[in-house]
Amino acid sequence: MAHHNSLGKVLSLTPAVLIFAVLALLPVINLFIVSFHEVSWLGGAKQMEWVGVDNYIAIGDDPLFKAGVFNTIIVVLVATTAQVVIGLGLALACSSVGDKSRPFRALLILPLLIPGIVIGAIWRLMYNSEFGIFNLILESIGLSGHDWLGSSSTALAAVIVVDVWHWMPFAFLLLLAAVESLPRDVSEAAKIDGATAWQEFRKVTLPLLYPAIFMTFLFRAVMASKIFDEVFLLTAGGPGTSTEVVSFTIFQRYFLQDNAGYGSALSVSIIFVVSVIIVIALNANKSKGMSQ
Repeated sequence: MAHHNSLGKVLSLTPAVLIFAVLALLPVINLFIVSFHEVSWLGGAKQMEWVGVDNYIAIGDDPLFKAGVFNTIIVVLVATTAQVVIGLGLALACSSVGDKSRPFRALLILPLLIPGIVIGAIWRLMYNSEFGIFNLILESIGLSGHDWLGSSSTALAAVIVVDVWHWMPFAFLLLLAAVESLPRDVSEAAKIDGATAWQEFRKVTLPLLYPAIFMTFLFRAVMASKIFDEVFLLTAGGPGTSTEVVSFTIFQRYFLQDNAGYGSALSVSIIFVVSVIIVIALNANKSKGMSQ
């Protein structure tokens, strides 16, 4: 009877799973097919000419894409690390305070609720070289202002700061849930054994939080690899290619240059690379967990 019940539950989920699979895979399959064609429009009708792997071969000679990959890696590593570290610190602080931190928690998640276009407008004003708040602060202490978004030496850092500010609350919420679910008896046992606060954090809290930290980092890294809003609204990839990222390169090739075939090839390549990285990271994490 139990076997029939479990089989019935599986069968009842099958239609929903199939619908989800079709909705998820169909666009990717279509993208993959288009990537082997050169797409043009004639009289409002789509014309597709088979070009084989030419679009994929062209990726290696695309200087814009190379710059985008380099900058995206920097954004992923720096922004994600900052978000996880800051989010973990704030999560530990809020958890230690308890219910008194609720107003602070509500304040922390505000950036997540602000529309992207508003974030772009806010930070463009703050970075403004003439009347932005950062330059006003510098000038108030006798230092000269700086063109934060117009200088190739600071533009990418400025974008990363906005991304950290925007998405750090997301990491904070995930890690706060993990911190508050930690077993209290382990921490109390460490204190009874005479462990200092740092020893307790390093040898007890951090190992217990590792799975949550890993998944938060991985999830945010995947999302950061798709960064687009901040670049589009703040710098449009400039100056030069100093803030070019892969998502913005695809946007330019696919929409601005109307090269759907090549843009599809870029998209498929990124999907493949990110998927491989995720699989490798998950397997490495699983192996680490088994070894422990």
